[in-house]
Amino acid sequence: MEKVWLKNYPPGVPEEIELDTYQSINDVFEQAVERFGDKPCFSNLGTTLSYDDMDRYTDQLASYLQSLPGMAKGDRVAIMMPNVLQNPIAIFATLRAGFTVVNTNPLYTPRELKHQLVDAGAKAIIVVENFCHTLEEVIEQTPVRHVVTTQLGDMLHFPKSLIVNLVVKYVKKMVPAFSLPGRVGFKDALAQGSARRHATVACGHEDLAFLQYTGGTTGVAKGAMLTHGNMIANMQQASSWIKNAVEEGSEVIITALPLYHIFSLTANCLTFMKIGALNYLITNPRDMPGFVKELQGLRFTAITGVNTLFNGLMNTPGFEKIDFGPLKVSLGGGMAVQQPVAERWQKLTGIPLLEAYGLTETSPAVCINPLNLKEYNGSIGLPVPSTEVSIQDSEGRLLPQGETGEMCVRGPQVMKGYWQRPEETAKVISEDGWLKTGDVAQMDEQGYFRIVDRLKDMILVSGFNVFPNEIEAVIASHDGVLEVGVIGEPDEDCGEVVKAVIVKKDPELDEAAIVEHCRKYLTGYKVPKIIEFRDELPKTNVGKILRRELR
Repeated sequence: MEKVWLKNYPPGVPEEIELDTYQSINDVFEQAVERFGDKPCFSNLGTTLSYDDMDRYTDQLASYLQSLPGMAKGDRVAIMMPNVLQNPIAIFATLRAGFTVVNTNPLYTPRELKHQLVDAGAKAIIVVENFCHTLEEVIEQTPVRHVVTTQLGDMLHFPKSLIVNLVVKYVKKMVPAFSLPGRVGFKDALAQGSARRHATVACGHEDLAFLQYTGGTTGVAKGAMLTHGNMIANMQQASSWIKNAVEEGSEVIITALPLYHIFSLTANCLTFMKIGALNYLITNPRDMPGFVKELQGLRFTAITGVNTLFNGLMNTPGFEKIDFGPLKVSLGGGMAVQQPVAERWQKLTGIPLLEAYGLTETSPAVCINPLNLKEYNGSIGLPVPSTEVSIQDSEGRLLPQGETGEMCVRGPQVMKGYWQRPEETAKVISEDGWLKTGDVAQMDEQGYFRIVDRLKDMILVSGFNVFPNEIEAVIASHDGVLEVGVIGEPDEDCGEVVKAVIVKKDPELDEAAIVEHCRKYLTGYKVPKIIEFRDELPKTNVGKILRRELR
């Protein structure tokens, strides 16, 4: 396959990456500790842990986990918490102990939690007390036998740790009553594990590092099997992409997306940890005023997020007072970055908001825009090193440049498959290794890829294909619109019609203004026939608008 994009590759980025530098994520962590020991590694709510601190705490927790009866190499440990210091400690401790991390959304309902714990066969869970009542409802119906609980402030310096825990529990009443007999507190687990060093476990590229749950392209949540090799490959791919823009041991990256999300896990936690950066953890990014206040006191050099997060920040008073002087990298992923948001971000910060593209199944990065790009270009960028991207038709035939079809990916970051679901795996990974993404895309003459939309979100209006992304981008460009989601609504005459669900920025905005705006930029059948105004849109835990909920 002709690699059109190579002529536009960022300077110094190799065509292929070195995969054998590290045998496991544990190697990455331990080499980072050796190189950057006393430098800050993770920071949250006024407490900062150095690389040496992380080494000590993860060793203690790994030792404790290894001491639990019935635990063997490869066993699954669920981690259920927001961005607090205990989260990265739990992740690296689980991996160093030779176990597999099952990242678990703390906002899960009992039904969702039960499904994931049973499906993964998780024997242990590390969970923040705020969500223990959910676990209590289902634990007897799961394989979980070992529970470590933690309070939000446990790893903060005293007396702030005590104050935060008291306020969360008794003032804000954010910890519903629960009963989990036999549970062990996080700090008690560290104390017990400190009696001896953890036993080193040999892990290689084929060993499972993460079971990362995703809806995939269809159906019930499935565990994408991401090996140490998958994660190392993607970390190396991302590292090679940013290496000319960053300086080892001196970067500060804002980590607002939760670490249980694959974007944040690989891009922030692993890639920036490898170069000795400080990950500044935001526990509750939905509290926009609080988020902006934290940013005002920081000299940060990089930030990642989704479109709605960047949009929310810019619509929060005080954002304009932030010092963006040190900022080098702003990276958007998880959903389409909309042009009005990108243009406003660049105007306010002086830095382009670059779009990247990935999937849980690809660890996640597939394409990233070059960091030397001057402005938003509407594309998801170029394939990262050692990655092939093709556009294929429904029969699996390769389509020429410029044609629209399903985007398919082949590379060392592609998952091993779906956990215990060989039939589902066979549906998305072909015999010759192509992963079907479920996204409609095309490649331009410069080698840049552009996502048209999700196959399953396409709207069929009188036989014409209509893609919600296009409509959303047009509506979002109206000054009176804060957020928008577009879906298809069944219609007797046309099969489907376009429906737009809008959150207003301007209280005076009405349907007529939206229709008039859309008619300027869209052909007739694409103009929304139904317009609904709401106070908010349903979103995932990371802020991605849920079209299925709008339906």
